[in-house]
Amino acid sequence: MWEKAILGMAALRMMSGTLELLVALLILKVNQVEKALLINSSLAIVGPLVLLTTTTVGLIGMSDRISFTKIAWIFLGIVCIFIGVRK
Repeated sequence: MWEKAILGMAALRMMSGTLELLVALLILKVNQVEKALLINSSLAIVGPLVLLTTTTVGLIGMSDRISFTKIAWIFLGIVCIFIGVRK
């Protein structure tokens, strides 16, 4: 069977993908560039939250097999990603 952390990570990614598809359909429905950009920009919040949550779930699942120092380095890497993509 699968580990709970794996199921949680997969479920989060499935929900995120479903949301992406729903937003794509909504963009097609509104059929206006201004509204489509507004709807699309709302996903800018979802992506990083899913990344953080999925990573956190994975690290919690590995917490008994990985040192605190390595966990800190992983989170520092995520912070660097956020800083790097910031506008």
